Amino acid sequence: MTERVTALILAGGRSSRFGRDKLAEPIGGRSMLDHVIDRVRVVATETVLVTAAGATPDVASDIEIVHDDRRFEGPLAGLGAGLRAVDPGVERVIVVGGDMPTVVPAVLARLIRTLDRREAAVLADVTRPRPLPLALRRSVASPAVDDLLDAGERRLRALLERLDVEVVREEDWREDDPGGETLRDVDVPEDLPR
Repeated sequence: MTERVTALILAGGRSSRFGRDKLAEPIGGRSMLDHVIDRVRVVATETVLVTAAGATPDVASDIEIVHDDRRFEGPLAGLGAGLRAVDPGVERVIVVGGDMPTVVPAVLARLIRTLDRREAAVLADVTRPRPLPLALRRSVASPAVDDLLDAGERRLRALLERLDVEVVREEDWREDDPGGETLRDVDVPEDLPR
């Protein structure tokens, strides 16, 4: 049997720079969030969507929706809420932003494979490692996130400073994604894929 993998989609932001609910934004006739869900389902056995308290996204019934109890306190708080919802029997977790509609499943699979030897994995970019997408070992990451939040930390990068992280070289992950679409995140309307 294939080892279970849970995908966490962080979708609790305000979309303030976008000017409206960017996750509902249509791309090719479907919402941005639907595109993200389709892509993570290729590599994950379960999907958890982390949203702001009170949000009720229209998603398939097999998607678990978790409300971030630390509303609008950043992706680390959303990650903590998501990790607490992951079945304790699942060790491998892949984390993406709800605003990453072009993430490439083969790149996510590459990140997940690094968990055989490391506690976490991220992708190298031209300038520095990017915090999302992120592969994590749940048993190590969950208590680390809780400790950071209790200490007042809100940055996702702070978790990367705490764990044994493999940074997948750009030339390696680009074998699966020559156009670099995995790192596209949509902050403003001009970022939408054409």
